[in-house]
Amino acid sequence: MKNLSRRQRNNLIIAGLCAIVVLMGVGYAAFASQLRINGTSSISSNFNVLITDITSGSIVGGASNATDPSYTDTTATFSTNLVSPGDSITYTITVENQGTIDATLSSIDVNTGNNPAIEFETSGISEGDNLLQNQSDELYVKVSYNSSVTSQPENTNSTITVTLNYEQATGSTLPSETITSDDLKTLAVISGDGLYIDSYEEGKYIYKGANPNNYIIFNNELWRIISIENDNSIKIIKNESIGTMQWDSSNDNNWTRPSTLNTYLNETYLSSLIYSEAIVSHDFNIGAVKGNSNNLYNQISEEKEKVWQGQIGLISTSEYIRANSNSEQCGNLSINNTNRAICVATNWIQSIIPSGSYMWTINAGTSNTNYVFSINGNGDNAGYVYNNNNYANLDNSNVVPVLYLSSSITLTGSGTESDSYTIVS
Repeated sequence: MKNLSRRQRNNLIIAGLCAIVVLMGVGYAAFASQLRINGTSSISSNFNVLITDITSGSIVGGASNATDPSYTDTTATFSTNLVSPGDSITYTITVENQGTIDATLSSIDVNTGNNPAIEFETSGISEGDNLLQNQSDELYVKVSYNSSVTSQPENTNSTITVTLNYEQATGSTLPSETITSDDLKTLAVISGDGLYIDSYEEGKYIYKGANPNNYIIFNNELWRIISIENDNSIKIIKNESIGTMQWDSSNDNNWTRPSTLNTYLNETYLSSLIYSEAIVSHDFNIGAVKGNSNNLYNQISEEKEKVWQGQIGLISTSEYIRANSNSEQCGNLSINNTNRAICVATNWIQSIIPSGSYMWTINAGTSNTNYVFSINGNGDNAGYVYNNNNYANLDNSNVVPVLYLSSSITLTGSGTESDSYTIVS
């Protein structure tokens, strides 16, 4: 090496290519050999981990991009000019899981050129990190001119190659063939937790039990399937409350007026949903119900006396009762309330209601134009279906949206919480 003056060193440009090629080596743990995705691979499954962005930042000294960073699904490339010792740029590469299978980073392989004047450092993504569905992670690559260099390096080029090997995460399942509403019906059971043929409405199927496999991802959130309707639409309920709110600020139990909650759900809340095109406008049975019905047939008939068509509603009182697999002791409103300590243990909807609170239903009570049914989640009274102490203008009850998905959608998954049904079309 020739010794350099300070002026010469300050003006030195290492203009060689400092390129990163991030190769997404993707494998399924269930397969015997590794699949490696490249630009021409054709993968028919929904394991889809890919690069979605590369940006440069944290520039130190006279460092600059020789060309703009670029990326494809499986590679990210940059070219850097380094002017003086101590110069550096840090690149951020975003990796996203756009598939339907959770992934784990099994290994990171880093290969760099043998050039002591140019240094590379990687951080961010680590081996063993999980990359779940619809989530992203970032790899940081810092390229720098070795600050200890005091003479002209003979080699002004260096290259780094980083290979990220993603595999199917432990506990996740490979996607099966897509399934339809009709396929779900073939899973009907006659005992235990699961999907049952409904005894009250022809062509309808209801999920019953403490924890049936009825989990579904909608709007990138966890929901539960209430029923498969006789028109093959799928009725779902969000798996958690969106907060407490008045059913109606005017203390009127007429949902079609419209009530305050009706307006909020079908305007403000609906506009916030990502996949609203999968929702279909549908009939909701909103008829008023007697306070202590001992005949579920009559209760359902009362609900059907008034029908509202819309996109976002709430659960009905009969749907809560029908979700209980213990039909002998919990099969109508009266005995459910009497045996609530038993009934809450065999009704999956109860798990959605925040402890110590209530959840609104869509049905009014018959004894007063202010009364609306709600379901108790509080201690010894959990599971009690009230109408005579919850006025429409109270804000002590939780709002849990309910909607219908189109009969034309197809799904993958098994319906468990860890392998929830996922909409694919």
